[in-house]
Amino acid sequence: MALYAIGDLHLSNYVDKPMDIFGPHWENHHEKIRQSWWDTVRAEDTVLIPGDISWGMNMQEAMADLQWIEKLPGKKILIKGNHDYWWSSISILNSTFSNMHFIQNNYFVYEDYAICGTRGWITPNSNKFSQRDEKIYHREIHRLRLSLEAAKAAGYKKYIGMLHYPPTNDEKEPSLFTEVFKAYDVEIVVYGHLHGEDAYGAGLMGPHNETTYHLVSCDYLDFQLLKIKQTKS
Repeated sequence: MALYAIGDLHLSNYVDKPMDIFGPHWENHHEKIRQSWWDTVRAEDTVLIPGDISWGMNMQEAMADLQWIEKLPGKKILIKGNHDYWWSSISILNSTFSNMHFIQNNYFVYEDYAICGTRGWITPNSNKFSQRDEKIYHREIHRLRLSLEAAKAAGYKKYIGMLHYPPTNDEKEPSLFTEVFKAYDVEIVVYGHLHGEDAYGAGLMGPHNETTYHLVSCDYLDFQLLKIKQTKS
């Protein structure tokens, strides 16, 4: 069974929000994602989706996008992005879809790994980090710990992390997110949020403190799912 990741789908099956205003490479981006998904993912595989899923402002507007994802092969594990205003009660979300699982202070499982995560936030930097930012930053760290602690209490010892925001600032300086991932020996972390050639370089990628980081914004991946793990099953 394989584990894939792709983030920032920015679907708009209900609302009028075409993504090609951000460049011609975004034209029909959802069809590129759909084709890649069907070409690579099997029913027994799992796909991580780290936020910015739908442009819908509420569940009614987002439902067409969520159902679009639901119909694709595999199990999906999702976290909230900064544009996911539709995100409602976690219990309602997790009881609505048979093959989609939403993380918020909880975790889900891929093989013998616990998938843990939270939305995240901007990390301390020299450009802009207000008292409000600091409050949200620490709240998101707490939520990440809750997710990891829930998995640890259930007996899991191997972890894969999900964030929507990058785990560091654009100077790639250590943050509480990287410290938490190190403390729990998290093996892999996927995140999104960064778009465009000028932004990609600001993301932490590759091995860092024995954790491997992957930027999986769909445009960075050229709208192709990234395989991050493969088991023999």
